[in-house]
Amino acid sequence: MKIGVPKEIKNHEYRVALTPTGVRELVERGHRVVVQAGAGEGSGFPDSAYEAVGATLESDVDVLWDTAELIVKVKEPQSEEVARLKPGHTLFTYLHLAAEEKLTKGLLDSGATCIAYETITDPQGGLPLLAPMSRVAGRMAVQAGAHSLEKAQGGSGVLLPGVPGVAPGKVTVIGGGVVGENAARMALGLGADVTVLDKSLTRLEALDHRYQGRLHTVYSTADALEEAIRESDLIIGAVLVPGAAAPKLITRKQLADMKPGSVLVDVAIDQGGCFETSKATTHAEPTYVVDGVVHYCVANMPGAVARTSTQALTNATMPFVTALADKGWQRALAEDRHFLAGLNVHDGQVTHPAVAGAFGLESIDPASLTG
Repeated sequence: MKIGVPKEIKNHEYRVALTPTGVRELVERGHRVVVQAGAGEGSGFPDSAYEAVGATLESDVDVLWDTAELIVKVKEPQSEEVARLKPGHTLFTYLHLAAEEKLTKGLLDSGATCIAYETITDPQGGLPLLAPMSRVAGRMAVQAGAHSLEKAQGGSGVLLPGVPGVAPGKVTVIGGGVVGENAARMALGLGADVTVLDKSLTRLEALDHRYQGRLHTVYSTADALEEAIRESDLIIGAVLVPGAAAPKLITRKQLADMKPGSVLVDVAIDQGGCFETSKATTHAEPTYVVDGVVHYCVANMPGAVARTSTQALTNATMPFVTALADKGWQRALAEDRHFLAGLNVHDGQVTHPAVAGAFGLESIDPASLTG
C-alpha cells in the first residue's frame, strides 16, 4: 500500500505521525511510505533518518496526497488538507469532530474514509490511541498551570509546592481518568495540595489506594465543584465523553468566585472545552484572562514536547497502521470491533453516533460497511 506522511501544518504543531522506526516496520512489510520533506524535523527526526529506512521523500505536498492511499497524520486536517482529500483516501489521525462542525462537513463532502484515533477502543473499555497523548497532556497541564500562576504571566504569584513556612498551592483536577491521574501525579510530585473530583467511586477508590492517601479524592457534586472553585489556585479540566463534546462544568458567572489570578487549564479543549469561557489557543499565545482568571486552552499541548509525543504516539498507532496497510480498511475494521469504533466518516456518511448527535445528523452502522 502507498502510505503518505505529510508535515503537520497546524499552528506550532511539531509532531509527526510516524517515527523512522515505524516507517521501517512498514517498508519491511512491503509497503511504500512517502514522507513529506521536513515532516520529522520538529520531532528531531531528519529526512536522512527516513531515507535510511527506505522511505521516499517528497517535497511536493500535492503529489504526496495525490499518490497516497492511506494518509497518516497527527492532528485534524486543516482546510487546505481537507481540500486535498478525495474518495479512495483513508485518513487516520486525531479528528475530534464533535466540536468541529465545519471540519465534519468538509470530510463528508470529500468522500474519504476517516478513522479517528480518539474513538478506537480496547477490550477494557479504554481509548488506547488517546491514552499516550492524554498522559503527556495531563503532565504538561501542571507545568503550564504552574507557569501561568507566575505574576509575570498574569497569575496570582503562587508557587505550587510552597516553601517551608508557606502552604502549598491548591490544585483541583476535574476527572480521574488518564489525563486526570497524570495531572494529579505531576502536581503531587511538585508538592502541591491536590484534589481529584470524579463521579466514579471505583475510580476514586483506585486513586486513593494507588497514592496511599497523599491525594484527596472527592465525589463530584455541584457543592464539591463550587468549593473547589472558591479554594483552588489551579483547576485542571480533564473530563472526556468519547467522541462527543465536553460538558461545560464551570460557568462564566462562577469565575467571580475564584481567587484573582487563579488558573484554569482546559485539557478538554479539543472536544470544545469543559469551561464556558474556554476558547482554543495556540502555543504562540497560550493564555488569556477572563474576569481575573487566567485560561490556558492550547489545543495541541503535546506538540510542544514533540519528540516524546511522537515516539509515544507511534508506539500506540503502529499495530493499527500496520493492519490498515496489510489488510485495507474494510478487512482491518471488520476483524476488530474495537478498531471499527474509530470509523467516523465514510463516503459522505457519518458512522459514529456521538458525532452525528452533535450536529443533528443521521448515523449509519459502521459494521454495514465492512461486510
